[in-house]
Amino acid sequence: MKIYEFNAFASPRRVRMFLAEKGIADRIDFEQVNVPEGEHREDGFLAKNPYGAVPTLELDDGTFISETVAICRYFEERHPAPRLMGETSEERAAVEMWQRRVENSVFDPVAAFFHHATPGLGSLETYQNLEWGDHSGNNAVAGMRKLDAQLAGHAYIAGDGFTIADITALCAIDFAALVDIAIPDDCANLKRWYGDVSTRPSAAA
Repeated sequence: MKIYEFNAFASPRRVRMFLAEKGIADRIDFEQVNVPEGEHREDGFLAKNPYGAVPTLELDDGTFISETVAICRYFEERHPAPRLMGETSEERAAVEMWQRRVENSVFDPVAAFFHHATPGLGSLETYQNLEWGDHSGNNAVAGMRKLDAQLAGHAYIAGDGFTIADITALCAIDFAALVDIAIPDDCANLKRWYGDVSTRPSAAA
């Protein structure tokens, strides 16, 4: 099987971290798609994923699976240990809830800031709205403060165990730092968590 990715992007890193936590990253082939040069919009890649997004997983039978969480879900089902998406129905629901909250409140706003308030992907950006970009940057900071409040009573985003929600949050915050959006100084809980998860071996994926 093979994963098509652009390894400088945050979403492919989420999958690599997930695989590293599972201990199976070395079993997967990775092929780079030159997104800055527009390769993801060419017919060859669109035949694999008509949405033109990375990462995209190709199974041995030729099936393609895209969307980061869907790819992670596939590997969670095939390689259950360690559980990164919850063990019980309650845990799975909590992880899914926090995973979506992290995406909605931090990851996606940072991405919008990148595409609208910075040069982004340059000539590949067909539309930019600076006002929306700036607003999204502010939303990302507000989202970090919500995570800080959650971490006041928990070791990790979704509770007391490391999950995909932490992977998404770490990749989002590192992405934010690249575009000069920092963790607010008053978010001591988030900074504590960030220091802890940044030292995990998978963070280097």
